Amino acid sequence: MVVRPSLCAALVALGLAAPVHAQKAEYPVRPVRVVVGFPAGGPSDILARLVAQNLAQSTGQQFVVDNRGGASGMIGAELVAKAPADGYTLLVVPATHAVNPSLYKKIAFDTVRDFTPVSLVAEGPFILVVHPSLPVKTAQDLIGLARKRPGELNYASAGVGGLPHLAGELFKSMTGVKMNHIPYKGAAPATVDLVAGHVTIMFNNMLSAIPHVKGGRLRAVGVTTLKRSSAVPDVPTIAESGVKGYEVSGWYGVLGPAGLPADVLAKLNTEVNRGMRQPDVMKRLAAEGVDATGSTPDEFGARIRKEMAKWGGVVKAANVTAE
Repeated sequence: MVVRPSLCAALVALGLAAPVHAQKAEYPVRPVRVVVGFPAGGPSDILARLVAQNLAQSTGQQFVVDNRGGASGMIGAELVAKAPADGYTLLVVPATHAVNPSLYKKIAFDTVRDFTPVSLVAEGPFILVVHPSLPVKTAQDLIGLARKRPGELNYASAGVGGLPHLAGELFKSMTGVKMNHIPYKGAAPATVDLVAGHVTIMFNNMLSAIPHVKGGRLRAVGVTTLKRSSAVPDVPTIAESGVKGYEVSGWYGVLGPAGLPADVLAKLNTEVNRGMRQPDVMKRLAAEGVDATGSTPDEFGARIRKEMAKWGGVVKAANVTAE
């Protein structure tokens, strides 16, 4: 049999192509940076390290947390928005990611267009707590007292524009009560003053509040999600206490730069969700009042857009401006 030169060349080309295709390594083939727009030790950082640890175990590759704190998480977010869309730079964000566009006039990225949603990873309620000196035991009691003493009650928060602050603004708008907002530089100093009685009301994160609730130094009168928290099952939701439809959830999720390749996105989503479904992970987070969750990329993207619209309305109605 005589093989023509053109056919021989084609066969050689096919022979060379096959090994190259077979040698293509599956993502990830080198360390992945997981950016957090907040300092180490906070809830975003804790969850980012948990996600990174899970991904490292399931993929056999390093996932390294990189804290880039500042500007309500926007410094870290900008870094990821401008990173190559190859899956080697990821971002863990809290719910404030969806609030920032309403608070800040100038942002160096588009909150929706410049990111690829990977998955929701966890969410949980805030808890409405009062100093024991305040004569209220339920959210309805608080509403009644605030109506009798309009403008006299003060509520603390971890800072202007954060979800604990906006949770108070939403509560005020849905109940018609008048309370004064006292912002602090973080949940820790606000909680210290609350325990001391310098302020008497706070929408606090579960991690900061529960030890004081269990120790009798604070009284829990409601949780902000639509279902009760397993960490404090006897504390009713604010919605079931008469403020129908009231809901505030502190959530966390993973994003990548816009345009992540489909195979990389699918791998990340699968592994992130698998990690958060591990029984030990779910148990650990539940003890701190947080539910390990998961989602599809589309579901997480829709959640971000929904939260942007919700909090944009609250910010505008309350005339909240960033410090």
